[in-house]
Amino acid sequence: MKVLRYLEENLEEILMVLLLIAMAVIMGMQVISRYLLGVSLSWSEEITRYLFIWSAFLSVSLCTRKCISIKIDQFIKMFPKRGEAMFKVVNLTISILFFGVLIPYAYRYLVATIESGQLSPACGIPMYYVQAAPFFCFILTGIRLIQRWFINMEIVLKKDVDFPEEGTLADEISDTVKEKGK
Repeated sequence: MKVLRYLEENLEEILMVLLLIAMAVIMGMQVISRYLLGVSLSWSEEITRYLFIWSAFLSVSLCTRKCISIKIDQFIKMFPKRGEAMFKVVNLTISILFFGVLIPYAYRYLVATIESGQLSPACGIPMYYVQAAPFFCFILTGIRLIQRWFINMEIVLKKDVDFPEEGTLADEISDTVKEKGK
């Protein structure tokens, strides 16, 4: 159970750190190979680009989980906690619907790539490894949005629930599970 909780709290960060390390190592190998050995690696830029694509899509889920986004919330902060949570429920509902529309398109795109049998030019890896990023990450983002929706809806429905601070989704979920388990 602790492993699942750790993954729930840190999945995106773990994956993004691993991707960043891989990108740094590959590009470091490219620099060493080019300037010290005089030989350029044909595959390094392509693999780094694909790792970057995955990290970009994972960042959407990470920002959703941590409630990090570009927003102007001065108007919303004028309302009491329940009113603020209601605005967030409406915003999250729209976001869930948006990702509900994106996921089928990402799936169709992935299936089309699988059926095409397209391979990357330098490495010859199947392109569906890269095209799986939007589908996987949109699903993960949808899950994070639903988690936040339930937390905010609970605040709307109950007056005595504390408002979760931004970035404490995992703690809020854990406390809710503990309370319901008693």
